[in-house]
Parts: sequence; structure tokens; C-alpha cells
Amino acid sequence: MTKVAIREEEVLERLRRVNDPELNRDLVSLGMIKNLAIDGGKISFLVELTTPACPLKSAIESEIKKELSTLPGFEAVTLTFGANVRRGSPELEKSFVPGVKNVIAVASGKGGVGKSTVSVNLAIALAQSGAKVGLLDADLYGPNVPLMMGISDFPKTLQNEKIVPPEKYGLKLMSIAFFMEPGQAVIWRGPMLHKALQQFLGDVAWGELDYLVVDLPPGTGDVQLSLSQSLPLTCVVLVTTPQDVALLDVEKAIFMFQKVNCYILGVVENMSNFICPHCEKGTPIFGEGGGEKLAKEFNIPLLGQIPLVPEIREGGDSGRPIVIRAPKSEVALAFQEIAGEVAAKLSVYSMQRKGE
Repeated sequence: MTKVAIREEEVLERLRRVNDPELNRDLVSLGMIKNLAIDGGKISFLVELTTPACPLKSAIESEIKKELSTLPGFEAVTLTFGANVRRGSPELEKSFVPGVKNVIAVASGKGGVGKSTVSVNLAIALAQSGAKVGLLDADLYGPNVPLMMGISDFPKTLQNEKIVPPEKYGLKLMSIAFFMEPGQAVIWRGPMLHKALQQFLGDVAWGELDYLVVDLPPGTGDVQLSLSQSLPLTCVVLVTTPQDVALLDVEKAIFMFQKVNCYILGVVENMSNFICPHCEKGTPIFGEGGGEKLAKEFNIPLLGQIPLVPEIREGGDSGRPIVIRAPKSEVALAFQEIAGEVAAKLSVYSMQRKGE
């Protein structure tokens, strides 16, 4: 019996039935199908996603196999996944960081909500997905990201006088803490803060990055304004805890970022529920439902909720964040899901801006 030869047009027609769930368009029209090859009844190709952190990769793979399996003459399909992260802000090419495709600012209205914890674990989770990631500690008055990352090395300097940022856990890091003596305080007014921030952007060899995560200080002060004026931010991720005091301050941050035309990607509710290490029962110490309430009021997505467990604090103090210390834990998985949500929503936003 003669085998039916599969034609390229037939394969592409079937793949046009498979949509990217986030972008709601088919893989072929999005240009995601690369290196298509057919050998008898065997098909192989690359699916180039808009982010390596795509949370729906398995769903896309399952739908592809379902569509191709009914082709006459089909024997097998071998598909691999790649990623080409879109540049969220075209203006970044002319900025202090021309090699950076997306700048994600992590902000909060007040201190003590775990903003740096979210920044660090979000950045590492994005890097674990295969993305090229940098982390800028822009909390110039209280720089604690190096401690949480377990880095104390003084940055090296290139011949062109650019600073080479230290690397750990798959990402590049820069902080003013590298240039201060232990216990030394930063006592600067606005112009000095602005100059330091510009140096950490323009005088650092960030190289090619898919995402630069910026850990902002709490509040709505000079650093936030300087960053939004110095750099075309792709988006802002807000961090809150469930109680009303935190929500009130986050609302102020929302108004500030709206005022300077920064896109608010969503909100992360941290310390949403205390998990007792003995009985493993949850207790809403700081109340409950605050993040969801904020998201509905301002029509922004709730990206995820992070429970309060001792391992988060222990990981931060020891320089081994929870996504490194316990990557299969409930909390680490929550951070990984948030990273996927951030990457996916950023891809949609980037393509909408370009009108694709």
C-alpha cells in the first residue's frame, strides 16, 4: 500500500487552527512556526513563543499534536520550543539601556510588604524559564537585594569604563550596596539620587536582556519619578498585603504611575495567608481579599497571591531565595506562576502596542 505524502500546505493549514491562548491568534499568522520539515509521515518544526516563560506551553503542544494526528499519512511529530521576546518599549533602543527589551518596575505604596522579595523571586523565576534577566536594586536608601541574592563581590570594570554587574542564579545584578561600607547610609537629595540612578542604567554593561526587573523603593518619591523620566518603563507590577493600610498606600502609587503614563501590568498580593509550619493550616493574619478588591476597583489583573511562610524570610536572609531554596514548594510555584503571568501579559501588551 502506497503511503500518503504529507504536504507542507496541509501541515500549515492544520496549524492555523491552533491559537496562542494569550494572543488569541493562530500560530502561523503570528509567525511562530519555524524550520518546518517533512519526511514521509514525520513532521518536525520549532514553535517560537513570545516568551520562554509562557505558562500555556503544554496546552499549545497538546493542541498541535491533536490537530496533526488526523492528517492522512501522519506518523509522528517532533516539535521544539524556542522564544523571541518582543521589545515592549521601542523607545528603549535609544535609551540608557539599548540592549534591554523590557523594563519591569516592581513598586509598592509603603514599605514592609515584601516588594524586594517579590522582585528577587520574580527575576530568578523569569531567568529559570530561559529568559535573559537583569535585576536593578533601585532602593538607594535601603538596598538589601545583594543580601537576599547572597552577593557581596565588588563589580568589575571594563576598559570602556562600564561596570560589569555580578551574576548569580542566572541573572545580572546591580545595587548601590556594592559601593558602600556596611552600615553606611545614603544621605542624598533628589539630584544626587537622579544622577546615581542614571549611572546604574547607562554606566553598567547590562548587555542583551529580555527583562530588566527594577526593585523600587517604597512610596512615590524622587527615585520613582527619576526612573519614569529617565527610562521608558514597559510596565509596573504593584505589591501589596491584604490589609487596608497597605491598600490605601498602593492606591497612591497607582495614581502616581497613571500620572506619568506608566502601564500597570497587575498587582501581587504578598503575605496573603500565614501557613503554620506545625499544623499546616492557613491564618489570614493581615486580612483577606485585599489584592482582589484592589484589582477590581482599578481594573487591573491580580497576578497572584503569595502565602506567608518562614522559608521566605530564611531564604532571603541566607542569600538563597525561595525559588532556589525550595523550587517545588507551594510558595516557589506561586512565584513561578506569577512570572509566567507577567511574561504572558507583557507579550500581549507589546504586540498590542505594535498593532500586530
